[in-house]
Amino acid sequence: MSNDLYGLSRVVGEKGVLPQRARKLDPSLPCRDSEVLIDVESLNIDAASFKQIKGEVGGDPARIGERIQEIVRERGKMQNPVTGSGGMLIGRVKEIGAKHPAKGQLQIGDRIATLVSLTLTPLVIEEVKAVQVDIDRLDIRGHAVLFASGIYAKLPSDIPDTLALAALDVCGAPALVARYVRPGMTVAVLGAGKSGALCLAQARRNLESRGKLIALDVSQAALDMLSSIGLCDVALKVDATQGVDVMEAVSQATDGQLCDLVVNCASVGNTEMATILSVKDGGTAIFFSMATSFTTAALGAEGVGKDVTMLVGNGYVPGHASLTLALLRTEPALLQLFATRYV
Repeated sequence: MSNDLYGLSRVVGEKGVLPQRARKLDPSLPCRDSEVLIDVESLNIDAASFKQIKGEVGGDPARIGERIQEIVRERGKMQNPVTGSGGMLIGRVKEIGAKHPAKGQLQIGDRIATLVSLTLTPLVIEEVKAVQVDIDRLDIRGHAVLFASGIYAKLPSDIPDTLALAALDVCGAPALVARYVRPGMTVAVLGAGKSGALCLAQARRNLESRGKLIALDVSQAALDMLSSIGLCDVALKVDATQGVDVMEAVSQATDGQLCDLVVNCASVGNTEMATILSVKDGGTAIFFSMATSFTTAALGAEGVGKDVTMLVGNGYVPGHASLTLALLRTEPALLQLFATRYV
């Protein structure tokens, strides 16, 4: 199919179904005229998916790699059958279809990070070279296909590839925070990982020293790191699966006022009520966690009588890649945090 904007021709046996929803994709060559072919170097598996797979196979790196290979062989893409999520990739442009909109912008050999999910990206893994358990990453040899609608970012020359990939993987989160945080707000971020740190940095910038910024995580070490570089005013060690306990901790930290905005970046499930209960009536909750059950969130808010605007964290926000890289460039301590944790 020529000029196949969304990759419908890559869906196997389900007419009219988009690639993300499809059970299986066809990742075979050759590259088609509205596609970019990528030689893949690394897969950055999203945190919720990697955590689930790691637990399923007992934490052994070799078995994690085998399980991911198994999923990709079965589905023609990396889509965790339990979490439904995938991640992103980094690689080098090998071929550009004649009708792809990047023709003339991308060059053969450019190194890019895809900013669309692996759940809709046709993928072949020929070899797993390494499994980096600490940073949810697989180094591989393989190929992937980027559709005409697929967004990407050229890797910057001034930031190490692995660091850029870690940040770009979650760049929609700080970009959406930039849209909603205003000076004077009380903002809480649940989860002190990659997206959480970036959201805190962007929220601090938007608050302009007016308001309160709260970080919540189960790891005291992660909270101490965020506090040490000034990314939060208050750090609360909480178990986010215990909604009432989290609400009480947030209430105490805000003199009973609760938060105008809570951003959920947790990588575990059952954190919906901690988010909702920590928001004041009329406030907003943004769910970036791929472990979120939106049924639980909607019915949970109704069940406790909370008037809360709930947003699904769309991974795409215009300008999200450049905003995130600019945060790293202008926040040396944040850059160092990412270099320490994710490289």
